[in-house]
Amino acid sequence: MNFRAIFYRLHIKLLEKSSNKTKIKYLRKQGMKIGENCLIGTMNFSTEPYLIEIGDHVAIADDTEIVTHDGGVWCFRDEIKNADLFGKVKIGNNVFIGNNCTILPNTTIGDNCIIGSGSVLRGKFPEDSVIMGNPAKVVTSINVQKFLYTQNPDLLQTKHMSPAEKTKFIKTHFSIEK
Repeated sequence: MNFRAIFYRLHIKLLEKSSNKTKIKYLRKQGMKIGENCLIGTMNFSTEPYLIEIGDHVAIADDTEIVTHDGGVWCFRDEIKNADLFGKVKIGNNVFIGNNCTILPNTTIGDNCIIGSGSVLRGKFPEDSVIMGNPAKVVTSINVQKFLYTQNPDLLQTKHMSPAEKTKFIKTHFSIEK
């Protein structure tokens, strides 16, 4: 591995620990289109970030990877000289992508979608969907998921609590002793 590759990997590791604002600024500088009010928990973006478009109010959890090239063409390099295959990735507005997902080239995710952890996506996914699996598929609508959330007895209003208040509240809810 050459010095440049080592420096790049070290730089990405440092960015993973950086603020959300710093990550987004770096990714935009690399040519990625990122909307407003996004939360980026990963730095596993392909070597062609300029092929990725992310809408407004998108959260991408840790260890998710977005890939814009198909490495499988490697198997045909003797027959198709110097071949590389690329594809865009487009993520709509108001999308949540869980941990450890893989989004492959030529994938479009519509607005208002939830992507379950560990999913592998390739293709076009409609708006207002809950998507999960490997291969990923639509499992329900976002409206059904919202209804399920509102009916869940473990849905707790903790968003604006301090960490200490939140911990105490959750422990009390689940009857966990101090």
